[in-house]
Amino acid sequence: MIFSFQITDAVVVAWILNATLVVPELDHRSFWKDDSEFSDIFDTDWFISYLSKDVTVVKRIPYEVMISMDKLPWTMRAPRKSMPEFYIDEVLPILMRRRALQLTKFDYRLTNDLDEELQKLRCRVNFHALRFKRPIQTLGKKLVRRLRVMSSRYVAIHLRFEPDMLAFSGCYYGGGEKERKELAEIRKRWDTLPDLSAENERTRGKCPLTPHEIGLMLRALGFGNETYLYVASGEIYGGEETLRPLRELFPNFYTKDLLAGDDLKPFLPFSSRLAAVDFIVCDESDVFVTNNNGNMAKVLAGRRRYMGHKRTIRPNTRKLNVLFQTRNQTGWDTFSRKVKKIQRGLMGEPDDPRHGRDDFHEMPSSCICQRVPVNRSATIQTRNLLSQLR
Repeated sequence: MIFSFQITDAVVVAWILNATLVVPELDHRSFWKDDSEFSDIFDTDWFISYLSKDVTVVKRIPYEVMISMDKLPWTMRAPRKSMPEFYIDEVLPILMRRRALQLTKFDYRLTNDLDEELQKLRCRVNFHALRFKRPIQTLGKKLVRRLRVMSSRYVAIHLRFEPDMLAFSGCYYGGGEKERKELAEIRKRWDTLPDLSAENERTRGKCPLTPHEIGLMLRALGFGNETYLYVASGEIYGGEETLRPLRELFPNFYTKDLLAGDDLKPFLPFSSRLAAVDFIVCDESDVFVTNNNGNMAKVLAGRRRYMGHKRTIRPNTRKLNVLFQTRNQTGWDTFSRKVKKIQRGLMGEPDDPRHGRDDFHEMPSSCICQRVPVNRSATIQTRNLLSQLR
């Protein structure tokens, strides 16, 4: 889920600081334009109860604390990938002095290089404590049942080909001056984005594959046109015209809109709740295909490993982009053989050493039984420092 990285790491930081955590506030100012609160998406009481032996969580700052403070809670932003020592040395003194502290923009504000016990706490939060509200769970499971009635197996694709995604990536997909102007206008939302060469970004594998390219990759990997597809996405750039080649390759093509009908109406104003429904259907799929390296894709890949291992395919966009440039000059058998070669190590095999190796959320190794011992990531000094706080 889009918010789970921030929430998970907020819990871990609260443990490091031996502090009480206030139920996190969600971002209402990003391009999601969604005013949903934590309690609109997740079961708050379950979250508090499940973590009670790890961290004290409250729904709001207690009244007696608020009236005792001279000023509003101090607000600060930690550097990206901060070590536990930063929170102990820099954040804890402010918290002790001010009694309440608000940490903002909390994505990737904690290192992946943590003590194994803290990694396990991440797993408890991500895969157990964060449980969707019942209406979200009910609709998600209903869509899964409707798919299973039609086919015993289905493939889910997190397509991530929305206008904001393409604009943010700095990529170009051949739509001429109209596309360049439209995406450049959207890109103005982010003040700090650098100027990028669309061609270089595609060569580096930073551009999502188009729906057509995803379809060609799957057919080359051996998925026939009888395969049932569930496509998770928001508004696709180019609309039906962009999706048509994928539909032609896989006629059994479904989305939450097609499956849910009127059941989806209460969710339509809330992009985060729609994403949560997609998350459930993708998680239950027999094969999950991610077309980007975003938060939702990483958490889904990690969850599918943690919950007993279900296949997750991640396209090698750098090499596939090169191959797609010469697609018209290559016969199908040769093309298929090359795709299979390119995708080795990225097909979601249990022992795939490359998949998610740098990101704990994608490969939660400390929480999964290993055939060989894993290296301990934290230094003895950090272990001692953390133990002193407990």
